Amino acid sequence: MGPGGGIVSFAVIWMICLFMVLPWGMRSHSEAGAEIVPGSEASAPVRPRLLLKFVITTGIALVLWGILYVTVTYRLLSLDDLPF
Repeated sequence: MGPGGGIVSFAVIWMICLFMVLPWGMRSHSEAGAEIVPGSEASAPVRPRLLLKFVITTGIALVLWGILYVTVTYRLLSLDDLPF
């Protein structure tokens, strides 16, 4: 895997992980019983904690990308081994 492929694969894995992590611990204004400011949605999150979610996403993505890198580099999985 070249540098370009590594960067692109990490970016794709990171985005997929971000979409999985974003709903964790999300509470809307209506669920929390907080005051809803006129003009805003009741479903808007009270505390989105995006920095924490970005850090968690990066950690998960690094582990998954590392597994992908080792698999590709050491040819642990080959398309010739597939039964079809």
